[in-house]
Amino acid sequence: MTAKTLFFSLLLTSTLACPALAQQPVAVCQDEPHDDFDFWVGTWNVYAPEDGPYQGENRIERINGGCLITEHWNGAGGSIGESMNFYDPFQEAWRQVWISAGAIIDYTGGLNAEGEMVLNGEIHYPANGNQAPFRGTWTPREDGTVRQHFEQQNPQGEWGVWFTGIYVRQDDDPRAAEAEAARGG
Repeated sequence: MTAKTLFFSLLLTSTLACPALAQQPVAVCQDEPHDDFDFWVGTWNVYAPEDGPYQGENRIERINGGCLITEHWNGAGGSIGESMNFYDPFQEAWRQVWISAGAIIDYTGGLNAEGEMVLNGEIHYPANGNQAPFRGTWTPREDGTVRQHFEQQNPQGEWGVWFTGIYVRQDDDPRAAEAEAARGG
């Protein structure tokens, strides 16, 4: 067998093997409980409760075959933050890790009986080294909005509101012009 014949034989064999290697991976993150947080996916304008002022824009996306939900926050006052959200099969719970210049939050949990996502963990403030128990609740509402409510525990063990926002899908927002103006658009 000549070198040329050997080369083309190997080339043909490797070409025939490539389709087997290129098969689509199995979608492992498409069903329960991986879809528990899908009600939060979208691009949102966020307002204070009771028709309060615009707070910011939040873009929530499913990536990596649906195995990871990312959050991209741009606050009206210039704050920014990102989170990674995923179902952790080792803990059998949802986990969120939030990172911003002012705080890091790491908490876990899942859906309660009412269909709310409830996470509990800790908040850490890098600037002063303080940390505290922290919890968050995301409540899907009948009108398609989502209520996000965060609480932090003080040193005396009392819980206080850290943030509450009403998420309105940008495509459905009757106050979209107000939000756009607040973003400088």
